Amino acid sequence: MTTNSEPDADLAQVHYLPTHRADTTPTPAETEVVEGELISEEEYQRLFTQRGQALERYKGYRRDIIAVGRGVKTVATHEVTKSTGQALLRHGSYVLGGAGIVAKRVWEAKTNSRYERMQRLAEARGDWEQLADWEARAEQARERRHRRRMDWLEAPAKLVKAVVIGAFSLMGALLALGIVLAIANKDLGDVLGPITALFTLVKWIAYAVTVAWLPFLLALPWAAGIALWAVGRHADATPTWLRAAKTAEVNPQITADGIVTALRHLSIPKLNEAFKKEGWQPRFDLTPTREGQGAFRGYRAIFDLPMGVTPEMVADKRDVLAKNLNRNAVEVWASDYGKEKGGKAGYVNLYVADSGVMDKPTPDYPLLHEGTADVFAGVPIGITQRGDVVPMPVVGSNAVFGGQPGQGKSNAVRVAVAGIALDPLAEIRMHVFANNGDFDAYAPRLSLYQKGATPEHVEAAVAHLRELYDEVGRREGRLAELGAKKLTRALAEQHPDLRPLFVGFSECHELFGHSELGKEAAELAINVVKRGRKTGVSTAYDTQSSRADAIPSQLVENVGFNGCFAVKTWRSNDGFLGDGSFAAGIRATELRFNVDRGTMVATGASEELFEIVRTFFIKVDDDNGWDQATEIIERAMAQLAPGTPVAGDRPVPQIENDRDLLADLDTVLDDERLPAGDVLGALRSLAPGWKPYRDYTVPRFVAAVKKLGVKVASTGNKHYVDPVTVRETLARRATADLDE
Repeated sequence: MTTNSEPDADLAQVHYLPTHRADTTPTPAETEVVEGELISEEEYQRLFTQRGQALERYKGYRRDIIAVGRGVKTVATHEVTKSTGQALLRHGSYVLGGAGIVAKRVWEAKTNSRYERMQRLAEARGDWEQLADWEARAEQARERRHRRRMDWLEAPAKLVKAVVIGAFSLMGALLALGIVLAIANKDLGDVLGPITALFTLVKWIAYAVTVAWLPFLLALPWAAGIALWAVGRHADATPTWLRAAKTAEVNPQITADGIVTALRHLSIPKLNEAFKKEGWQPRFDLTPTREGQGAFRGYRAIFDLPMGVTPEMVADKRDVLAKNLNRNAVEVWASDYGKEKGGKAGYVNLYVADSGVMDKPTPDYPLLHEGTADVFAGVPIGITQRGDVVPMPVVGSNAVFGGQPGQGKSNAVRVAVAGIALDPLAEIRMHVFANNGDFDAYAPRLSLYQKGATPEHVEAAVAHLRELYDEVGRREGRLAELGAKKLTRALAEQHPDLRPLFVGFSECHELFGHSELGKEAAELAINVVKRGRKTGVSTAYDTQSSRADAIPSQLVENVGFNGCFAVKTWRSNDGFLGDGSFAAGIRATELRFNVDRGTMVATGASEELFEIVRTFFIKVDDDNGWDQATEIIERAMAQLAPGTPVAGDRPVPQIENDRDLLADLDTVLDDERLPAGDVLGALRSLAPGWKPYRDYTVPRFVAAVKKLGVKVASTGNKHYVDPVTVRETLARRATADLDE
C-alpha cells in the first residue's frame, strides 16, 4: 500500500471518513488516510450511509427500551400487581410454613420434644401436679417408641416368613381349586386354570400400575404442595411483613393464640422475660368466647399473668394491646378479674368488641311507647357493648354522673328519671342548679321542681336535704313499727307514706361549692345516702367537675351506681368512679371527647367490675321546643297509683328573707324560763332553714337576746331566758308602734 503524497491517477478523490461528526456531509478538505487505507468517494458515501442507518437503529432501540421500561414500571407499581404479587408471595409462604409445621409435628411425634416443652411450661407456672403428669407421659412415650424400634428390627424376617408362607398357601389353595374344576369338567387342563388366571390378574395389575405410575408421580408433588398450603393457611404461617400487607379483615376473630401473640408484643419487660426465658404460657380460665347479641357483639377471655406482672400493667398498655388485636383502643377493655365478684387474683378479664360497635347508633329507649318500670328492680338507662340493656338500680342505691361538658350527663339523668316516672308508685323531686330546660317536660310528674343557680335555690336545696334526712329517720321508725327491715314494693303499695322517693341534684357543683352552705350540704347528702338505702329514699347527682368542692369524695364512694363520661385525667376519673378505679383498669380517660358522646364507664350496673354503657337518648328539638319526654310523662301521669305525689301536691318551699327573733322566742317559750342552749335548739327546730339560728353560738345568742331588751339571768354557767320579759318587750314594742 502506497503512502506517498501523489495518489494514483485512476483513483477518484479520496476523503477521510470522520469518526467525530457522523451527521455531517463529507468535504474535500477532509481527504485523509483512514486506518492506513485510502477509500474512494463512493465507498465513503456507502460507509457514511451505513453509519447513519446504525445511528437511527440505535435511537429506535433506545426508544423501545425506554418504552418497555416504563411499561414494566407501570405494571410493577400498579396496585393490582402489588396485591397480586403479595398474594402470590403469601400463598407461597403458606407452603413453606406448612412444611415447617408438618416437619415440627413429625419431629414431635418421633421425639419427646413436645413432652419436654410441656414440662417446662408446667415448671414455669409452678404446677407440680401437671409436671409430674407430663413426666409420666414422656416416659410412656419413650417406652412405646423403644418397642416400635425393636419391632422394626424383627420385621424383615417376619415379613419374609409371612410372604413365603402366604405364597405357598395361596398356590396350594389355587391348585386345589384347579383339581376340583378338572374333576368337575373332566378336563385335566383345568388343574392349572386358577394359577394361570392369577398370573393374568397380576399382569393386568402391573400394566395398570405402569400406566398410572407416571401421572401419579407427576401429581404427587402438586398434591403434597396443596396439602402443605392448606396446613400453612390454616395456621396463618406467613412472615410478619407479608401478614401486615394482607387486607385487614373487618372483624378478625379473636383466638387464644391471637391473645398470646398480642401479649408477646406489649413491651412489658417482665412479661417478655417470662415468654422468652421461662417459656411461660398463659392459662385461660375462659378461652375467647363470643358474647353479645345482634350488631353488638365481641369476645371475652380471662387469663392469668406470670410472676411480676399485674393486670394494671396490661391495662396501661391498652392502646398497644388494641393495635395488636386489630381493634381501636375504645373497643378493648382489660381489667383486674381479681376485683370482681368470684374473680381470681392475678387474672385479666379482657373484653374485645367487634370493630365499629362504638359507632353504631343505640336503639330507641325501650319504654318510649309502652310499658311501665319498677324502681325496685331498676330502670333501663342504656346498653353494653354486647347489646344487653343495663338497668340502673334505684331503690337501695344512689347515683353519681360526671364527665366533661356536653358528653351526656344530663341526658343520662333524663333517661333515668323517665324510667322512674313510669313506676306508678315513685315520687320524684328535682333540683337543677342552672336555668336550662332539661326537665321542663317532666314538671307535671315532679312533686318538687326548682331550677336556677341562685343563692336562694342553694338555701332551699339544703333545707330540702335536712328534710330528707329527717324523712329517712321517720321511715326507719315506720318500718320498725311494721316489723320490716327494708322497704318492699308490697309495703309501698299498702302504705302511701312509704312510697319510693327519688331526688335529683343536677349541676350539683353549684350546691356543694357554695361558700357558706356547701359543707353542710355535703354532710347532709352523705348521711342521706348512707341511711336512706333501706327506706326507699334515693338520690342522684350530676356534675362536670370532680373537685372535692363539686362532688364530695365520700359521697362518690357510698353511692351504688357511678357513671363517668369522657374525662381528661386519672384524677377526674377516680373523682367520679372512686379512688383506685384508674389503676384497676376502669378508665373513662379512654373515651373520646365528642366522638363517644353518650357513652360512659359505669360501675354498679352488673356483677362485672365495670360496664361500657351507651345511654339511651330521649330526643329533643331545640328549634321548635319539642321534647320526646313529653309523651313519656303523659303516659306516666295516666297510670299513676292513687296517693303518689306529683306537681301541686307539695308546696314549693319559700326562702325566708327575714324572721322576728322576739316573736319566735314568744312562740317557743312557755311560762317557765329555759336555758339559752335549749331555747336556741327550739328556735332551730322552729325555723330549720333560717341560717342565723344555725350559726348562733350560745354566747352570741345571749348577746342578741339582750340587745332586744330581754332579760337573761345568769346562774352558774347557764343563762336563762325569761318568757315574762320577752312578752313585756313585745308589748312595749306594740305600744310604741301604736304611738307612732
